[in-house]
Amino acid sequence: MADAMIWPDAAREQAFSGWLAVQAPAFGLVVPSLRLAASDAGFRRYLRIDSQANGVGAGRSFIIMDAPPQHEDCRPFVHVQQLLAQARLHVPVVHAWDEAHGFMLLQDLGQQTLLQWLLAQQQQIQGDAQPQSLYQAQAWQAALVQRAQPWFLHAVDTLVALQQAVPAGQVPPYDAAVLQRELALFPQWYVQAHRQYTLSEAQQHSLQQVFDRIVAENLDAPQVLVHRDFMPRNLMMPPDGQGPLGLLDFQDALHGPITYDIASLMRDAFWSWEEDFVLDVTVRYWERARKVGLLAGKPEWESDFGQFYRAVDWMALQRHLKVAGIFARLGLRDHKPRYLADTPRFIGYIRATASRYRELAPLLRLVDEIEQTPVTEAFSFGRL
Repeated sequence: MADAMIWPDAAREQAFSGWLAVQAPAFGLVVPSLRLAASDAGFRRYLRIDSQANGVGAGRSFIIMDAPPQHEDCRPFVHVQQLLAQARLHVPVVHAWDEAHGFMLLQDLGQQTLLQWLLAQQQQIQGDAQPQSLYQAQAWQAALVQRAQPWFLHAVDTLVALQQAVPAGQVPPYDAAVLQRELALFPQWYVQAHRQYTLSEAQQHSLQQVFDRIVAENLDAPQVLVHRDFMPRNLMMPPDGQGPLGLLDFQDALHGPITYDIASLMRDAFWSWEEDFVLDVTVRYWERARKVGLLAGKPEWESDFGQFYRAVDWMALQRHLKVAGIFARLGLRDHKPRYLADTPRFIGYIRATASRYRELAPLLRLVDEIEQTPVTEAFSFGRL
């Protein structure tokens, strides 16, 4: 095994070795080829292992999920995988599962996520050079957008199919309690723990009023299956460039606001786009969603993209506040400092959205005070 294959204790390593010894002959696995493939923000990690050319796997690789059961529950992953597979979405097949120990043998959907593909395209376009002018930077961005747009439209089609796939009641609700619990991560972990800023009673009250408004706005949306991390990092490119995008990291799916996943896709945790590309992809999603009836419960959204885009803004704001708190917690509590490097992206998202709507002025003032940035008095009302 590679040096990266470090186990937290001997008992877990022994359990894994015993499980793998059973799976290896059944699927023709080449045990010495085992290596680390990826890890995520939780306690899961993913290993890749090859199979013999003349074995059951016919020379393909497999993915092994290592999910310690005291930290991770694999049952939601298996449940949602079954729902999405039944809907003919491209999700990894579960070949074997040791529920007691949290080991799972999965189909390998490929070795490059959409995010990795974007980074490779960016490298091809600009290399290691720094832009010498604003015009050159804009030209590079335009070239990347031209290459990325077909895949983002493919992602939009995948998202619409996902939202049509699963009726209510199959996954837990994304209700007010969950939304409020997620928002509370921002003052607890980002403001107090990371920025070491203590909110006054008046500030706490003002922030809670903003949170209540955000939750009310978001719960007014039509309800669908929500992936909750529908972004380029969790979309797998087809190995040959042909075929559907693969869906990963869907185990936290809930039934909630239709605006969540398109906000997640276009206001990414690890990649930022100019507003014109965000608008372009979002309006195409809107056109597809209303065509298949996903917006039927909101006639004002069906007839007015500006109203829909406002709702996406408010949903994105909830996600940005949540993720800023999560990334701070990952850095401070879980000793994963790489996530803290992306918190400025979320503060930028939060400020940009809060500056558009007068109702969010208290949030903007608070963030400006914490971040020591100038206060803006420019407002718009979300209409295009």
